[in-house]
Amino acid sequence: MSMDGLEEPQTARATLVYPLGEAPAPGMVREVAPGIYWLRMPLPFALKWINLWLLEDGDGWTIVDTGLAMEETRNYWRTIFDSALNGKPVKRVICTHMHPDHVGLAGWICRKFEAPLWMSRLEYVTCRMLVADTGREAPEDGVQFFRAAGWDEQAIAQYKARFGGFGMAVSRLPDSYRRISDGDGIEIGGLTWRVITGHGHCPEHVCLWQDELKLFISGDQVLPRISSNVSVFPTEPTADPLSDWLHSCAKLKAALPNDLLVLPAHNEPFTGLHERLTALIEGHERSLTRLLKRIEEEPKSALDLFGALFARKIGDDLLGMATGETIAHMNCLIGRGLARAVRNDEGVTRYEPV
Repeated sequence: MSMDGLEEPQTARATLVYPLGEAPAPGMVREVAPGIYWLRMPLPFALKWINLWLLEDGDGWTIVDTGLAMEETRNYWRTIFDSALNGKPVKRVICTHMHPDHVGLAGWICRKFEAPLWMSRLEYVTCRMLVADTGREAPEDGVQFFRAAGWDEQAIAQYKARFGGFGMAVSRLPDSYRRISDGDGIEIGGLTWRVITGHGHCPEHVCLWQDELKLFISGDQVLPRISSNVSVFPTEPTADPLSDWLHSCAKLKAALPNDLLVLPAHNEPFTGLHERLTALIEGHERSLTRLLKRIEEEPKSALDLFGALFARKIGDDLLGMATGETIAHMNCLIGRGLARAVRNDEGVTRYEPV
């Protein structure tokens, strides 16, 4: 399952400009600024593509994000290695975060070129932890978490069957990495790219800003037509990632100029960063208001609240993501002192106003 959000209604989006036109075909690259190349890889999800970035770096190349560990993706990379690198090696791989569509082939590329992996600490460690779940049975804590959200036994059975699948889409990570932290400067091709991190979609998402070229590699932290998934997971059921996400949006808006070309992981490069960040914040605040009104009518479980958040019907493939996002919103309301969670004798949690 993709870890990115559901498509937003048009009314939730800022008015943005997409100046680059048609995206490159798989296996092809397109220059978006001197020495900066855009490429795309397919995804087997409702979200069909991920954007990746190839940065000329003196006597070699830096890759930002890698695509899923699928043979189709490997073959497209082989084409690019043969046709676009001009005989120069990959010097490093930077992964914005640990979701498989971003980190999936990092280990494979790093081993092929004997290149180091650069990630933030929380993303690297969390990825190693999730990969280690491969082959495990679903934990009882996870079963109770989803049962409390209102899942029936069929959905619980599907959770058990799918548990541990994360590592199937990730090639073996290098056993060491180079840590990236907020505020770092990374020299690539004679230019310094500034690191700015965000939280909520994942633990410590890395974005890269190059002010001279007016470029911002945003990963999943800012997407033009999708609101990135912000979820609570069974490992930390009382977490409040939505507050982290909202704070990160405000942080980016305060720190970055508005004249950047945003290079996102999904959809097309765009301008209008501040407008998009404002729309993301306001969209979530409207969702919180709708949820609060729903529970004022009567206490409701997470599943009962899907209609207040999502415009489309939630099928089995999106059930986990939708549940996590709904609980994230409710935990945010609980953190603001506006709601509380009450678990009944059947183990189902219902939310009610304070």
